[in-house]
Amino acid sequence: MDDVSTTEETAPETAANGIVSASAIPADELARLTDDIVSALKTVYDPEIPADIYELGLVYKIDIEDDRSVKIDMTLTAPGCPVAGEMPGWVENAVGAVEGVSGVEVNMTFDPPWSPDRMSEEAQVAVGWY
Repeated sequence: MDDVSTTEETAPETAANGIVSASAIPADELARLTDDIVSALKTVYDPEIPADIYELGLVYKIDIEDDRSVKIDMTLTAPGCPVAGEMPGWVENAVGAVEGVSGVEVNMTFDPPWSPDRMSEEAQVAVGWY
């Protein structure tokens, strides 16, 4: 019989809050980072709408890399938004202040375009739509 060696692939871990991780970052630390990043995003407000960018649904994706850098894909309520040039800096500053984050990269996209149906119930209440 031939000797056959196999390698086992490590299955992604699922943290208590449902985060699936194939990351080198321990699941509990990844969960804390995720919660803290979301909390930081909730401190950034669209100046034209009385709701934060996270609840407005402007954040499309948050990637936490193994080196603890964070990549965020987000949009604005409209391509001609007057704070288009400033908003990425606000997001970088807020998320960059989270303990353990080594750097932040914000990618602005308008595909898909934002629409009010992306808003959370909390944001709808804040703008009086609920």
